[in-house]
Amino acid sequence: MGCYNSAVINAPADKVWAALNNFHDLSAFPNVVQSLEVVGDAGGTQIGAKRLLNGAIHETLISLDNDERVCRYSIDDGPGALSKGNVSGYVGQVQVFPVTDADASFVLWTSSWEDSKGGVAEFSNPIYQALLGDLKASLS
Repeated sequence: MGCYNSAVINAPADKVWAALNNFHDLSAFPNVVQSLEVVGDAGGTQIGAKRLLNGAIHETLISLDNDERVCRYSIDDGPGALSKGNVSGYVGQVQVFPVTDADASFVLWTSSWEDSKGGVAEFSNPIYQALLGDLKASLS
C-alpha cells in the first residue's frame, strides 16, 4: 500500500534539496501549507523533529540524508484517513535526483503504511500532487 508522485523541477538538485531539507521550513509550499507549528525542541534537521501542519497533521522526522538528498518522516495523526485510528505505520519519503542533461531535478514523493481501514491513498495523493506543483512554481 502506498502513494507514488513525482515531478521534474527546472532547478538544480542542490537548490531543490535546499528547499526540502529543513523539516521546519515549508515556505516552498505556500498554497498547500498555511501553517506549520514546531512541536518540541528538536531542530528542523534533527531526527525526531516534530511539526503540526495546517493545525491537523502531526509528523515526525525519521531520517535525513543530505548526501542522497532524501528525507523520511512519519505521519502520526491527522484528519480522516490519516487519523491514528484509521492508518498505522505511515511513512512518507521525498528524494531529489539530478536530471543531468538539463540541470533540472526529478523529485520523487512516496508514502507507505502498514495497515489502514481505507482511503489513505485517495486522501494523500492530491496533497502530494499539490505539494509538487507548489515546489515547481516556487523554484522553476
